[in-house]
Amino acid sequence: MLNTGSTYVMSDIHGNTERFDSVMQKIQLQPEDTLYVLGDVIDRYPDGIRLLRKLMAMPNVRMLLGNHEFMMLDALYYNDDCPKDWWGQNKYLRLWYANGGGITHSYIKHIHKTLRLEIFRYLHALPLNIEVVVNKNQYLLIHGGIDNPAECSDTKEIVWTRLRGYETMPEGKTVVFGHTPTSHYQKAVPMKIWHGNRMIGVDCGSGYPERGRLACLRLDDMREFYSDT
Repeated sequence: MLNTGSTYVMSDIHGNTERFDSVMQKIQLQPEDTLYVLGDVIDRYPDGIRLLRKLMAMPNVRMLLGNHEFMMLDALYYNDDCPKDWWGQNKYLRLWYANGGGITHSYIKHIHKTLRLEIFRYLHALPLNIEVVVNKNQYLLIHGGIDNPAECSDTKEIVWTRLRGYETMPEGKTVVFGHTPTSHYQKAVPMKIWHGNRMIGVDCGSGYPERGRLACLRLDDMREFYSDT
């Protein structure tokens, strides 16, 4: 996909409005620009659904499905009629709660059913990857793992996969990914965007209350933007 303005990438906002607003103030997104959000807008902090609705309404934002959105769909959309365990929860709901989904559930269960369905259908239609070309450089944007039809990977496996940092990337492309905090690849504190061999990690731990922050990368010139907190 060719973009006429600047191309920005961020990932793993995790419901943190303060960090999101801090980054957006710095990048000053213009109508001709495109912001790619590589999933995990929700969970851990309280504003995930409000941020998700904001992104849904922005015409120059494109989003990928993250494992946290997938967990919510699994619990509330795909398997809502799953038999309950002795805690009164289905297994998909328990997994989601174990990964910070409780704060999101407590909000979304109180909004109108029509709006919930609109959100679920939007998320259900999200892609697992997007290819973009910036300054003649090809990028493959993903959340967790690479969708490889030859290996028949399913959605759950793809969004949960963590890249180890030394995989062979698709020929001619640089992979930009979220999901795995960059501290996994480098020990910088605070976390910084990680540049590997045709791999760029942009999850700088916005879901973590202390040392994490939200990062955004402008692919046109590789300028990095970070939230103040």
